[in-house]
Amino acid sequence: MSLLKPLLISGREILPLIEGGKGIGGTDGKSSGAWAAAGGAGTFSAVYADFYDEKGNFVPVIYRGKNREERHEELVHNAILGGIAQAKIAHDISSGNGRIHLNILWGLSSVERILEGVLEKTSGLIHGITCGAGLPFRLAEIASKYKVYYYPIVSSAKAFSVLWKRAYSRVREWLGGVVYEDPWIAGGHNGLSNSEDPNAPESPYARVVMLRRAMVECGLHDVPVIIAGGVWSLRDWINWMDDPAIGPIAFQFGTRSLLTKESPIPDGWKKELLEIRQGDVSLNHFSPTGFYSSAIRNNFIKELEERNFRQVPYSLTQNEKMIIPIPVGQRQRIVYLTQDDSEKVKFWIESGFTEALRTPDSTLIFVDTDRFNRVRTDQNDCVGCLAYCRFSNWSLDSKMTEGKSPDPRSYCIRKTLDAIIHGDDVRSNLMFSGTVGYKFSEDPFYANGFVPTVKQLIERLQEELNSKD
Repeated sequence: MSLLKPLLISGREILPLIEGGKGIGGTDGKSSGAWAAAGGAGTFSAVYADFYDEKGNFVPVIYRGKNREERHEELVHNAILGGIAQAKIAHDISSGNGRIHLNILWGLSSVERILEGVLEKTSGLIHGITCGAGLPFRLAEIASKYKVYYYPIVSSAKAFSVLWKRAYSRVREWLGGVVYEDPWIAGGHNGLSNSEDPNAPESPYARVVMLRRAMVECGLHDVPVIIAGGVWSLRDWINWMDDPAIGPIAFQFGTRSLLTKESPIPDGWKKELLEIRQGDVSLNHFSPTGFYSSAIRNNFIKELEERNFRQVPYSLTQNEKMIIPIPVGQRQRIVYLTQDDSEKVKFWIESGFTEALRTPDSTLIFVDTDRFNRVRTDQNDCVGCLAYCRFSNWSLDSKMTEGKSPDPRSYCIRKTLDAIIHGDDVRSNLMFSGTVGYKFSEDPFYANGFVPTVKQLIERLQEELNSKD
């Protein structure tokens, strides 16, 4: 007898196993359709998803707009086409089994237009929406309009309570579940608040109990909490399954679902997952969203670490501390450094890091000419993918700038995620992973480079739970 009990998710009893939705192309119609076909809930990413021509060929996106506003409109148009395409693929592969969910980030630029544009053309194909990376107040309203369930992603009881009081209490009937995403160990962007220490993880059990208490106060006794972040084997959570303090729960697999035959990530990424070790994945604060995020510490992250290390404060005017003049930029404008920092800068310049980039915090970072040109090109080519991007200073509200200087300590997230998902060098691009990623190299299920199908993975998850070992 299986210990895994079906649960009502998005209007149907299915296995309480959910594919975690992941960024640009990290999940798609093929992977989510396979999860649904196997009896769970598949989640395709609607974050600037791929779309295809009438012959089924992938259409590479080339932006032709002369400025950010024009390119942004192209982006929105293409994002809607991509979301529709992936929903149809998922529906066909599922053969009517399981549930199909759409994942989108509330921090995207024009997120409401994209979400409604997809839902208008996919009636009956999508059963739920998961959404995080911000507080998605209008998620409930949009979901109810199209009669689909909504699943906000939160990292604390406080965040859920704010959403409930301001918006969700008016649209209770379409709340399918609340995703608790652990902000210390989940892959991708994490919901750490300003009051929480990224180096001091808290007990997930205590935080989920607090979330359930908040939900009970709202009359949400039977609405499931979906555990996300750090979920590897169901055996690890067996004591949670019938705990009255937790209530009904389902499990979302983000990192582990990356490594399946149907997963759209390239083979190079899959190979890296099989080889990473404990400690290779860590939190960083480089994302242009302003959120903390968890990623494999490859060459991409190391370059950002080194770039941020070669940083010194400067002054436009001389004072008692800032006394050493140096010329920076094409105009060779004079700025002033301390004596100690001027020695550092001299060493960096002699080492080939000859170009200075200004930050919004009145500091300079020093890079080589190639990196300088790439940063400037990426900032100039901005298509406005985020509601606010600290790297390019795009802001949706002002159409061009949030009023701050672009921050060269960050990066163009759309460019690097688009590159890695379409087969570019995985070690030189952002490679998201949860901290449990090291378990691929330790779990005998993946011995000799074995990559399962989604069906095999779901069977394995149930076997692990029922095992007495």
